[in-house]
Amino acid sequence: MVISASTKLVGIIGWPVEHSLSPAMHNAAFAAMGLDWAYVPLPVRPGDLPQAVAGVLSLGFLGANVTIPHKEEARELMDELSPGAELIGAVNTIACQDGRLIGHNTDGIGFLRSLEGKWSPGGETVVILGAGGAARAIAIQLALAGTREIHLINRTCARARRLAEEIEERIGVFARGYDWTAQDLDRIIASSSLLVNATAFGMGDEGEELFPYHWLDAGTVVCDIVYTPRVTGLLKGAANQGCVTVDGLGMLLHQGAAALEIWTGRPAPLPVMAKALEDALEAD
Repeated sequence: MVISASTKLVGIIGWPVEHSLSPAMHNAAFAAMGLDWAYVPLPVRPGDLPQAVAGVLSLGFLGANVTIPHKEEARELMDELSPGAELIGAVNTIACQDGRLIGHNTDGIGFLRSLEGKWSPGGETVVILGAGGAARAIAIQLALAGTREIHLINRTCARARRLAEEIEERIGVFARGYDWTAQDLDRIIASSSLLVNATAFGMGDEGEELFPYHWLDAGTVVCDIVYTPRVTGLLKGAANQGCVTVDGLGMLLHQGAAALEIWTGRPAPLPVMAKALEDALEAD
């Protein structure tokens, strides 16, 4: 990559960001697209986000991604929000347009695109483990895409119930929240066509009993948004039950591709981006 005075900049705001795979993915895409653009890591400490976001605009960046722990705070700093970002309550992609900051959220879109060819949401029942930011983005996108029922299981039941109530009130899709002591979880999980892990759960030692895998039906697609390791404990256990499994690298790829398309207005070179992610993981 050659950086010149005419090079356009985008980047990723987070803390920490040194292990992010996004620079490798996006810079490979820009090269393949023939764009004189560069994607750089932008480490921003908690508490410094307002200055950093203002700096992105004043320095002439075309946009930025936003990652942990800044996604929710970034929402409050935008001049305008996309409908998805407004519903989700968080921003992971900023577009700088005519001196204004436009906030988007591509996490849910990226998740849904990662399942194309394996699962489709129309009329289906979904179980999501977790009720944090990632779970929220995924649940709202699934509700908007036509899922029939959404069941959220979280260690803190109140948080899962609040999210479920909001989905019902704002989108009109049946949703319920539970903790792990709730009755009928075995029936709910067995009746779902998609189980999504949106927590750090599943990364324990191989062989550790982390989940009642016998509750899973062999026809259930099991997705873990974690991508390091590629095959988590949850995915191993689900595969042993005969389930189709999906790791988190696809969500990373497709949320990044959606962001790139917002910035450039052009289709993302998915094969190039996917290879860059694979290569970066192997080199890590």
